[in-house]
Amino acid sequence: MSSVDYHWSVPADHPSFAGHFPGRPIVPGVVLLDQAIRFAEQLLERPVSGWQIGNAKFLSPVAPQEELTFSLLSKPSGAIAFTVRAAGRDVASGSLTPAP
Repeated sequence: MSSVDYHWSVPADHPSFAGHFPGRPIVPGVVLLDQAIRFAEQLLERPVSGWQIGNAKFLSPVAPQEELTFSLLSKPSGAIAFTVRAAGRDVASGSLTPAP
């Protein structure tokens, strides 16, 4: 098993903020999942197209320009577990699994 941390700051001009939510923007969960998938591809050094989201929990809202740490752990089963933290708090966790 290998574990790697990746860092990402949500750009203030990310297009998802236009509708999520005007006046008090937060990062949609799908954006966090997308970034976790991108980091999984870097970890594995190959595309993970066709993979499934095994599970996902969103624990705390993320604001524009927050610095996030994505910790990815490659499991013996081939799945990738991830946690996302910002400013000392957990914001999301889940797993990505290879397609059956």
